[in-house]
Amino acid sequence: MKSFDEKLVLETINMIKLYNLDIRTVTMAISLRDCIDRDINVLCRRIREKILNHAQNLVKYAEEIGSSYAIPIVNKRIAITPISVIGESCDSYDYVKIAQTLDSVAKEVGVDFVGGYSALVEKGCTKGDLALIKSIPEALATTSRLCSSVNVGSSKAGINMDAILEVAETIKKSAELTKDTDGLGAAKFVCFCNSVSDNPFMAGAYCGYGEPEVALNVGVSGPGVVKAAIADLDKKADLGTLAKTIKNTAYKITSAGELVGRKLAAKLDIPFGVIDLSLAPTPAIGDSVAEIFQAMGLEHVGAHGTTAALAMLNDAVKKGGIMASSYVGGLSGAFIPVSEDAGMIEAATNGHLTFDKLEAMTSVCSVGLDMIAVPGDTPVTTIAGIIADEMAIGMINKKTTAVRIIPAIGKGVGDKVVFGGLLGEAPVMAVNSLSSADFVNRTGRIPAPIHSLNN
Repeated sequence: MKSFDEKLVLETINMIKLYNLDIRTVTMAISLRDCIDRDINVLCRRIREKILNHAQNLVKYAEEIGSSYAIPIVNKRIAITPISVIGESCDSYDYVKIAQTLDSVAKEVGVDFVGGYSALVEKGCTKGDLALIKSIPEALATTSRLCSSVNVGSSKAGINMDAILEVAETIKKSAELTKDTDGLGAAKFVCFCNSVSDNPFMAGAYCGYGEPEVALNVGVSGPGVVKAAIADLDKKADLGTLAKTIKNTAYKITSAGELVGRKLAAKLDIPFGVIDLSLAPTPAIGDSVAEIFQAMGLEHVGAHGTTAALAMLNDAVKKGGIMASSYVGGLSGAFIPVSEDAGMIEAATNGHLTFDKLEAMTSVCSVGLDMIAVPGDTPVTTIAGIIADEMAIGMINKKTTAVRIIPAIGKGVGDKVVFGGLLGEAPVMAVNSLSSADFVNRTGRIPAPIHSLNN
């Protein structure tokens, strides 16, 4: 195991008290491939037993390690093999029963979320994939800790437009079934292009086919720390100095996060997987990615120059993480969720941040269109068009992009949705009223770009 600079770790601990630095999540990835059975009851029993076997001490040990190092571990989570694969061998596709089993055992072991109610359909759907996608609205409406994701595109395979239409229907129905909680079901679902199998963050976490039997992946966050470091610079510091400051700060955060993650993995007697250094904000004041842009010199997020500032921020964060650890993975970069960031919420509410500007920013950020509320009467075909645009950005740029969008049923522009906790609240944003229907209703797959032929 690598050695750590104790001075840097102690300096990082001081950041906790002032700037909201924390371990945002420890996520135990568990393969469920050996749970497969034709009998749905046997399958569910095996899933429960395996998760209990590996994760029964996850929360207890995480709290002990967090306390001993005085670093808060905010969320404890589980990611499992995509359930479309696990449930496909059953005689009946009762995926909702599996969802409720996962939710029940998640409550039993005390984790905040379980991710992996997922399907990977970038090139096409099997019968099991399609059955899982159609079950997602009911699964999310009847559970409290389950998260779901579907990968609908990749730089190698192109974009599965048939799957996008199914996913758009899923999002709308999920919002309708949970309209009493402002569409919370849709807030726990995300669709991807180029999804990654070791991502510790929800709603997109799952245990990929190439992952070990069990592993611990860690997500560290510290937008407040980065903002403070930038604010301490001379106002006339050049951009190279600015980038170096961000990189050095990311190095410190990553070092502390890997130390805690490795200690917890050792205590659980499982392999350490990756550390994901993603600047994941919260609604708390001072824990905002948007405020970093103000410290960099922009009047507010959304001003011209925001995309350039985000590109530099994202790159410097990745460089600092890579220097600190040989096992940086997941998404690693800067998240720009609207509802989970106090500065983003303010910018969207005041009209500084538009839907189109958010889409432009996703070309350089860590993920994509995240936690955005749109009018409840937005057509399914428009939602599909939004998803297709974002997937195209990921496919062409060979990066992970995602869409987590919440149709606010019964609400329009100017209203807001409220989830509370880390999910926060968001203003309902306007979308383009022009129709996408004839385009998105064309069946088939958008072909992969020419750079996919790189073998």
